[in-house]
Amino acid sequence: MKFLLRLLISAAVIFGVAYLSHGGLLHVASFWPAAVIAALALAVVNALVKPIVFVLSLPVTILTLGLFALVINAAMLSLVAAVVPGVETAGFLQTLIAALCIAIATSVFTRFVEEDGR
Repeated sequence: MKFLLRLLISAAVIFGVAYLSHGGLLHVASFWPAAVIAALALAVVNALVKPIVFVLSLPVTILTLGLFALVINAAMLSLVAAVVPGVETAGFLQTLIAALCIAIATSVFTRFVEEDGR
């Protein structure tokens, strides 16, 4: 049940970032099925691909004091946009900002909902 709730929060945040930026940061065709599939794909990519990329880029991440992790997040979002139909990114800087907004908003809303449910 928690996974489904987190998936819906992530889908709402992805759609919200696209809607509030009017497609300037991210373009999502619709909430269902594009944003939901994008949230599911982002969860799979973050679970399988991101740890491998993070370990391989650990020296660069250490040299940049962790800022390269933002680039990795943007790359994961670009990978999702390349795979999921109906989701498009505008450019690298816009994808970086969208990934940052998605990460912050998802963590805030997920923490808010989980604390409320206790």
